[in-house]
Amino acid sequence: MIPREDCLSFYCDRSVMITGGLGFIGSNLAHRLVELGADVLLVDSLVPDYGGNLFNVAEIQPKLRINIADVRDENSMDYLVRWHDVVFNLAGQVSHIDSVRDPYTDLEINCKAQLSILEACRKFNPSVKVVYASTRQIYGKPLNLPVDEMHPKRPTDVNGINKMAGEWYHILYNNVHGIRACSLRLTNTYGPRQLMKHDRQGFIPWFIRQAIDGEEISLFGDGSQLRDFTYVDDAVDAFLMAGADPAADGEFFNVGGMGPTSLKEFLEILLGVVGNGSYRLVPFPAEKKSIDIGSFYTDFSKIRAALGWEPKTSILEGLRSTVEFYKKNRDQYW
Repeated sequence: MIPREDCLSFYCDRSVMITGGLGFIGSNLAHRLVELGADVLLVDSLVPDYGGNLFNVAEIQPKLRINIADVRDENSMDYLVRWHDVVFNLAGQVSHIDSVRDPYTDLEINCKAQLSILEACRKFNPSVKVVYASTRQIYGKPLNLPVDEMHPKRPTDVNGINKMAGEWYHILYNNVHGIRACSLRLTNTYGPRQLMKHDRQGFIPWFIRQAIDGEEISLFGDGSQLRDFTYVDDAVDAFLMAGADPAADGEFFNVGGMGPTSLKEFLEILLGVVGNGSYRLVPFPAEKKSIDIGSFYTDFSKIRAALGWEPKTSILEGLRSTVEFYKKNRDQYW
């Protein structure tokens, strides 16, 4: 295990590429890497409604490079992966709803494109370290709580299946081709720079938008469902530590929050922070009930033991920072 501060200093003068770099987590990661003195290239397709937003990096744009390219383009990937020390692979289709409506696009982005990136690394930059953004959605409905990494994988939608395949391509290339790679299974990550224009990429940003707008929020079920919530700065720390520490090579880790919180409690904290809005409990719509997983929260003891990572931001603290950001920059996200 490398101490956190040594992991952070590792990035000074390192060449780093972030796929999906104009999106939510990618742009927050870019801000931190610029602070750490890294040479940063952001790759993003800017596909409408996927979350890429040039405003996400407006403050640091002179200090990094941006290439508008699609990870499905093999020729672009063959060129772009060269010379980098670390690739943070965050490009993906993350909407569970969209994956059901358009499974073929989800397959192309979350499976075929991942192979294109890894093949490009194998051919043109075999010494690179790759950190992949996976999701807790690969587990499906939990058999027991908290969910550790050995829990059976039973995705409830197309997106979960394809993200699981994308993860295992990375582990395979680590084990067979020697491309140092690892995967972080993210859980309900929230914070500044998230897509807020529609509700197809998770309930957290949409709840935050509705609360700021003073709308009544519809909470499906009885509100007792438990979740763990990860503030984006904590997730960024996990990526940086995994990218710098060889102990992560070939591994997959849960990245979770500080503890289980009911959705009703989360909403009450949010409304208290915003000072606006309300909510009501409503029955599940049929199309959402079929993929609902009930309560879910993770056991992140594996990454804590291997890398020394653990979440540090409370829900109250995280929501305060998030709401402040969106109130200040509403026009860029609504």
